[in-house]
Amino acid sequence: MNKYRTHFIKDITIELVGQDIKVSGWIENIRDHGGVLFLDLRDETGTLQTVSNDDNLFKGLAKESVISLSGKLRKRAEDTYNPRLITGEVELVVDTMDMLAPSKHELPFEIITSKQVQEDVRLKYRYLDMRNDKVKENILLRSEVLHFLRNKMYDLGFTEVQTPILTASSPEGARDFVVPSRRFKGKFYALPQAPQIYKELLMVGGLNRYFQIAPCFRDEDARADRTLEFYQLDFEMNFVEEDDVLRIGEEIFYDTFTKFSKKEVSKPPFRRIAYRDAMELYGTDKPDLRNPLIIQDATEILKNTTFGPFKKSTIKVIVVDDIGTNSNSWFNDLVDYATSIGMPGIGYLTLMEDGTFKGPIDKFLSDTERSSLIDAFSMKANSVMFFIANKKLSVAQKFAGMIRDELGRKLGLLDPNKLELCIINDFPMFSYSEVAQKLEFCHNPFSLPHGGIDDYKNKKPEEILAYQYDFVCNGNELASGAIRNHDLDSLAKGFEVVGYTREEVEGRFKSIFTAFQYGCPPHGGMAPGIDRIIMLLKDEPNLREVQAFPTSASGADLMMGSPSTIESSQLEELGIKFVEEEV
Repeated sequence: MNKYRTHFIKDITIELVGQDIKVSGWIENIRDHGGVLFLDLRDETGTLQTVSNDDNLFKGLAKESVISLSGKLRKRAEDTYNPRLITGEVELVVDTMDMLAPSKHELPFEIITSKQVQEDVRLKYRYLDMRNDKVKENILLRSEVLHFLRNKMYDLGFTEVQTPILTASSPEGARDFVVPSRRFKGKFYALPQAPQIYKELLMVGGLNRYFQIAPCFRDEDARADRTLEFYQLDFEMNFVEEDDVLRIGEEIFYDTFTKFSKKEVSKPPFRRIAYRDAMELYGTDKPDLRNPLIIQDATEILKNTTFGPFKKSTIKVIVVDDIGTNSNSWFNDLVDYATSIGMPGIGYLTLMEDGTFKGPIDKFLSDTERSSLIDAFSMKANSVMFFIANKKLSVAQKFAGMIRDELGRKLGLLDPNKLELCIINDFPMFSYSEVAQKLEFCHNPFSLPHGGIDDYKNKKPEEILAYQYDFVCNGNELASGAIRNHDLDSLAKGFEVVGYTREEVEGRFKSIFTAFQYGCPPHGGMAPGIDRIIMLLKDEPNLREVQAFPTSASGADLMMGSPSTIESSQLEELGIKFVEEEV
């Protein structure tokens, strides 16, 4: 019988001192202290210092080789304790070593510093990168969060249902990933952008509360908070109104953040802000409410301005107190930021102790305009007013929002120990796309207008509001949802506004248009983003840091080599031919 008892490193405590134990893992480091060899062994759960007086026992071992070590556990001298390790009070005196799998190649990077390595290299060798404790912690936290959320949804009375991955293409806003069919040549499946239609059909099917941890696929350019594949906690509820869904969302977010974060978390009910108010006050539909600065409007006060860039423009202002004595370089940095985001620059005025303004714009102001600006925006001595102007309201709002965010960063207004949550609701049903030169859905096309089908009869499309809502935290959109439109005529009307005929809509969404005719209950739901929740919990800069095997920023899987070419025989079987474009 083997006298050595196998342990995970996390289970090795001072209570085991004097016992014969066995541990297995990866070699993290080897140190020679004058004939006494120290080897740090790492497994998923921790790191253990081991020691040998045999010069040959650890000879020729390479870092990251997989070994088993057996020996007697002893207490370390008190002055050699390592508080950074959970096993820092003990060490293993090694009797025997078994080589399980040698590391045969030079490492492409040091494991302990892998997060400092170029991202493409990390992703190519992701299985090495995730041996880094900081990377591994993200993966383990993700598992804990998913476990918690599943239990939470069961406790709330939801039924877990898996919906198909291979589905039909539908015009939901983003580009589909498509999969050619071998049996139905010339036809394609699509990977779901979200389980939108399936979850609505589950409501028609009579399930009161559905949820799943759903994979979503969107063929869009990657950015910090978006990847080609991501996961969301998708849920839908029958016989509900907006407040019912929002209360469930508040409970999910509050309970999740308070369990997994030590930061101060907003308590429900979260502040609710109408979309148009958010755009006016913060210049974005995902405001960071840790920043107390607000955007105000000076268009009416300066309607007769003689300053050329302000003429016939929407003029937004942001007033910041007590910064009038900041250095020229501080203001120059802000001007540089403004030009970097596409603004021609940024104007600003400082209110002096004597009640006069200092700044190049001052000479264009009348006495009435000066006094009106001071009174309307409660300016005090040493306050600075920043001006953002553009011919288009939406552009002025967007730039003002970006300047507000930059001021928040530069002034240190964003408390890193807070998670400030809010709900943005009452989204417009439609918004005008400058790119497409037409109206498009602002949010989810399946959302219910406030006035139902009567809105399409009595209002202009751009005036129609919908029961749509987002949960936002620290400037990040964490969830989107809506009360769904279960009236087929109203649903078809919405698609007609953006350019689809009723026949086209019925063809694209045949399942919904058929199913809703058999009795469809009012329903609604939302979908918190798993990746973004963990990104916030770990203060990570992008989603790729919280996914086990992410693609690169360009969308390539550098480890697996995808996207890749396939054999001509496979293409032939699928009925696909490539046609080279003539140059």
